[in-house]
Amino acid sequence: MKMEYVDLRDEYDIKEGIKKAAGIIKKGGLVAFPTETVYGLGANGLDENAVPKIYEAKGRPSDNPLILHISEFDEIKSIVKEIPKTALILAEEFWPGPLTMVLKKSDIVPFRTTGGLESVAVRMPSNNIARELIKASGVPIAAPSANSSGRPSPTKASHVILDLDGKIDMVIDGGAVDIGLESTIVDVTGDVPVILRPGFITEEMLSEAIGRVEIDEVVKSLSPDKDLKPKAPGMKYRHYAPKGRMTIYKGKPERVVERINEEIAKSAGKKTAVLATDETKMYYKADVVISVGSREDGESIARNLFDALRRFDDVGAEVIFAEGFDENRLGFAIMNRLHKSAGYNIIMIKE
Repeated sequence: MKMEYVDLRDEYDIKEGIKKAAGIIKKGGLVAFPTETVYGLGANGLDENAVPKIYEAKGRPSDNPLILHISEFDEIKSIVKEIPKTALILAEEFWPGPLTMVLKKSDIVPFRTTGGLESVAVRMPSNNIARELIKASGVPIAAPSANSSGRPSPTKASHVILDLDGKIDMVIDGGAVDIGLESTIVDVTGDVPVILRPGFITEEMLSEAIGRVEIDEVVKSLSPDKDLKPKAPGMKYRHYAPKGRMTIYKGKPERVVERINEEIAKSAGKKTAVLATDETKMYYKADVVISVGSREDGESIARNLFDALRRFDDVGAEVIFAEGFDENRLGFAIMNRLHKSAGYNIIMIKE
């Protein structure tokens, strides 16, 4: 399949590009497009024949649910059975934006979209290209991240091309994304909302809006159950992984630097790399050192994380040592992604 490339970064009038992309969606094809979080791989979420193409292109397990993207709040009414008061409050506070809500699905939503679940995940992105594409397509767009399953999520169109060229119909280049981590997912089908995937919208922000919020035990676990039936995207399978073996080191920064350098010295004959920060990058003796930003700027770390993981592949890193981060607020989402990318291979360094 020849993939069409459309560059909308510098165009003031995006109508023609959006029109062409929407035509592909309407015909059951696949279009990769930017959102504020990561690039998504979109298909008509109500088309039972189109949705399987997403799984095929990504190599994604069929029990991993997809998120339906809408452009306006009223579009949610046809795809869910009910809208709880909690969902209304969250939509008012955080939509459009990086928040996905899990609700009870209506009959028009295929089980192929929900991974066999009676619930459906719904999000209204804030990215203008994404919302215009959904609106022009006239259907909710099912869109996981536009990468090969298990690989770091794409934050640039070039990442999409690297993974999916020849497997999808079109990629829309809207430039680098703003956030860099996938949306927060909250299940609002029960009495107490439950976070199924942490993201830019933190537990503290949610609690401020709606009161008590819980975090699913699977999200907090460092050894997920391989027999788990995932309630939301990304709960079960290894994700975000570079090709080299990665280990996370958690502890005081000076002790982490010392321990990683010791491990680098033991890795003779292999190309070594370190995922560092601005404060520590100059102290490492690896072949490649990539900083994700300052520890004082969590948003910068989130925005740069997936691109850094992909750069390790570009340089052929065989052994990767990663610094851990505090798990407060946005740090919880950052470490959630790092844990998965390292296959939960974590070393705790004592004082």
